[in-house]
Amino acid sequence: MNIVIDLTPITEFLNLSPDLLMWRVFILFGWLPIALVFLWGAKEAWVFYHNVKWKRQQTFILLAVDVPRGNEQTAKAVENMFTYLGGAHKSLNLIEVYWEGQFQLTFSFEIVSIEGYTQFLIQTPIQFRNLVETAVYSQYPDAEIVEVDDYTDNTPDKFPDEEYDIYGGEFIQANNPMYPIKTYKEFEHQLGRPEEQYKDPMASLMDLCSSLRKGEQLWFQILVTPFGFDWPEQGQKEISRILKEKSDSGVTASNKIIDWIVDCMSDVSEQIYQLWGDIEEKKKEEKDDSLKMMQLKPGDKKKVEAIQEKIDKLGFQFKSRFIYLARKDVMNKPKVFSGFVGYMKQFMDLGLNNLKPDMDITVTTTNYLMQNYRLNIKKNKIMRAYKGRSTTQGRKKGLMNIEELATIWHFPTEAVVKAPLIQKAPGRKATAPMALPISEEVVSESILEPIMNDDEEIKDETELDKDIKADISSEDVKPSSAPPTNLPIS
Repeated sequence: MNIVIDLTPITEFLNLSPDLLMWRVFILFGWLPIALVFLWGAKEAWVFYHNVKWKRQQTFILLAVDVPRGNEQTAKAVENMFTYLGGAHKSLNLIEVYWEGQFQLTFSFEIVSIEGYTQFLIQTPIQFRNLVETAVYSQYPDAEIVEVDDYTDNTPDKFPDEEYDIYGGEFIQANNPMYPIKTYKEFEHQLGRPEEQYKDPMASLMDLCSSLRKGEQLWFQILVTPFGFDWPEQGQKEISRILKEKSDSGVTASNKIIDWIVDCMSDVSEQIYQLWGDIEEKKKEEKDDSLKMMQLKPGDKKKVEAIQEKIDKLGFQFKSRFIYLARKDVMNKPKVFSGFVGYMKQFMDLGLNNLKPDMDITVTTTNYLMQNYRLNIKKNKIMRAYKGRSTTQGRKKGLMNIEELATIWHFPTEAVVKAPLIQKAPGRKATAPMALPISEEVVSESILEPIMNDDEEIKDETELDKDIKADISSEDVKPSSAPPTNLPIS
């Protein structure tokens, strides 16, 4: 039985003119990408709508944190705080994401200086208030945490403004987020007295904050979003790229089929090559590949070690913003912005990563056409994003581990940072011991007076004072059953 295949329709289709051929292809298949884009856009719009609706139901509070005077804790204590806050991470199911609109809530760690008065603040969802307070008290037992009003409420919302002007933007990671910045460990050395061996990078920022005059404000926020445990895979991929190892990422199904065919052919060839012993030499060459780490250049070796050290710790998504708000008659952009950039440059490692101002998109500066119009748009965007603690406006979120975050935002060590006008809690509070015995007897206050010279005449003694002195001078004095209650407690 002969089977005849008629290829006439195909040949007629291919023989059409180019313009008609393209039109026919578009009619038959061109709607597919349009439909896919439409479905993707509809899904994103649905999720965005429910995210906004769900966020409006959430309540956020702003906590002012005052550490005690004489603080000797380094950034390691704040690193432990971030570790504890990782407990806020929640794995969401499909119903919570696509129907309820839930998403991972964010903490905002802020430093604000208003006319030289500096305060450390933490904005948190109200359901995580106990989590934040426990994290702080566990490292700073004598700290004071007070709920305060939002300092951004009484500032202009729209620019240009008659009285105030702003300058600000976001700070982003210059390189791949898997590369770490310089952390607080690299600010320690073994020279000098023990209290001087840690050079706190926060000192320069505190001095800048304290130098602000009346009518000037400096705002700095770091939005921190708890992240899952799969982000170290990104670091491993970057390590594999540096070591020039083969990676399975981005491999299509067709490539896998081809690789399987090649592997089968190589297995057959190995069986043939065994007759001449060439397989032993090939295995030796493969074994030598395990020494790639020893053959790396010093810079690449440093990158591999730094990435591995970073991904060994808990990670958070982050976004950082800076705003300088001041009255127009006292505004000094070069001093404040340059000073803040200098603070951020302390964490620069040219071989790894650093934080740089986002001059291209979010920083309030423009060039060339329609400068004033575009500049005001940028100012309004950065102010709106800062006040709303938005994680979606501006640049894409970066990724840092707890050590990096604690390096950028931590309470200053008082032995190193001497800047004034930093709000601090009063000295250590102490109460009387619980086991202190209590006596109901009333003792004369004269016992607490200093011992007087033997030749000094004591006048106006009361009868009670004479009786007490007589008892003290007697040899039959017995110890009191309990100390007096009005003795000072050291």
